[in-house]
Amino acid sequence: MKRVLISAFMVFIFTTAFAQKFNWNKNQVIAHRGAWKKNNFPQNSIASLNEAVKLGCYGSEFDVWMTADNVLVVNHDPEFQGLTIEKVKYADLLTKTMSNGEKIPTLEAYLLAGKRQKTTKLILEIKPSLISKERGIDVTNKCVEMVQKLKVIDWTEYISFDYDYCKRILALLPKAKVAYLKGDISAEQMKTDKLTGVDYHYSVYQKDNWIENAQKLGLTVNAWTVNTAPEMQWLLAHQVEYITTNEPELLFEELKKTPVANGWKLKWNDEFNDTGLPLTKNWSYDVGGKGWGNKELQYYTDADSTNALVKKGNLNITAVKADKENNHYTSARLVTKNKFDFKYGRVEVRAMLPKGRGLWPAIWALPTDWKYGNWPKSGEIDIMEHVGYDPDSVHGTVHTEKFNHVIKTQVGKALKVDNPYTEYHVYAIEWFADRIDFFIDDQKYLTFSNTKKGAGDWPFDQNFHVILNVAVGGGWGGKKGVDDTIFPATMKVDYVRVYQK
Repeated sequence: MKRVLISAFMVFIFTTAFAQKFNWNKNQVIAHRGAWKKNNFPQNSIASLNEAVKLGCYGSEFDVWMTADNVLVVNHDPEFQGLTIEKVKYADLLTKTMSNGEKIPTLEAYLLAGKRQKTTKLILEIKPSLISKERGIDVTNKCVEMVQKLKVIDWTEYISFDYDYCKRILALLPKAKVAYLKGDISAEQMKTDKLTGVDYHYSVYQKDNWIENAQKLGLTVNAWTVNTAPEMQWLLAHQVEYITTNEPELLFEELKKTPVANGWKLKWNDEFNDTGLPLTKNWSYDVGGKGWGNKELQYYTDADSTNALVKKGNLNITAVKADKENNHYTSARLVTKNKFDFKYGRVEVRAMLPKGRGLWPAIWALPTDWKYGNWPKSGEIDIMEHVGYDPDSVHGTVHTEKFNHVIKTQVGKALKVDNPYTEYHVYAIEWFADRIDFFIDDQKYLTFSNTKKGAGDWPFDQNFHVILNVAVGGGWGGKKGVDDTIFPATMKVDYVRVYQK
């Protein structure tokens, strides 16, 4: 019996140790050169590595060079405090000191420091040699040898801007996780060459379906170097596996905010990263100038770059003072009707509003098939409306047969917004079978609930489509006239994203 208990205890100890060995943090955060910025640690220092571990990052990235006497050291730039690493001996580097008193770390010291913990991966970047390709391959060989010698294979993943280095790592360690950095190799080629991931600048991924295609091929997707919240949120919406950042603390905060964290999955989006007219696969136009039921003054044009233009990452919807038929203003009204229609989900639009008396910009949704009859019987969801004569005030509103502005029963609420004309804000709804919640910058300010009394109260059980427009004048927008000095007036839309569960 005693022998059985001892055997069981040994199995428990072995199993526990094995589980701890692979208890890597499960998040997308890779600290670029360690977590150095917030506490002013030196980049690529052991202090910045320890901070990345403390924060709970999935990985901490670091860069490796080799001195003239073949010592592997950790530093980002080819120079260390005025000394060119590849042209000096290690002893020369030791004459210099980092701002916190550390000497330049050797790869051996860095890996041993990383080995003391079992939660954060060590992302080893082999820097391309400035001397020769052969020397770079030699550095690659020596890096792998060091990892093997110190028994940190399970801790270490690899990246490089040199594709041959990546392939050499895999020749030496076929099961290693290796990603390429430069941005000039297709996902298909990397899959053929047995790389496990792609690690490109985030701008590369803005091409249609780049991320999705790489993931379908079984590659992990990492993006560098991502330091602002909008870029982080875009990548999180597209469910990349990793994000390399100088701002790991910020990324952890954004991870809490992302809709993906609440179970939403991106269904449709337009990030407006192309140029020219909006993409025809995503948008059509409502065209004309007969008041649009609200006594509006503008003529909505059809694919006219004066009024609808994608430039520098924004859709610009611009109202101008110009004669068109019997109207004295032109603008644009873009719709996803019959190109993307949806029932239930989270709609979010990041936008900067135009300023001026007489303007009436809107982000909203109408039914595609008008299941219960013409307006207002089939409903309307106004995600964001703003009338220029009421500065800084943004409205969220719902219209149905029983709740609408014609009979003065509409359900809505206004919220004051800081700097809506000079800063971007996220206007959103979350639409469920039992309610619609309205948000500005993640602040929920209105809920419209399903009374379950029928379509007169709740027609929101059918497909709707997204609408973006800037109106001029009208029964509400023009209530206090139009200031003709404000034109041209532009609503800038950074993105439109629709999520579903």
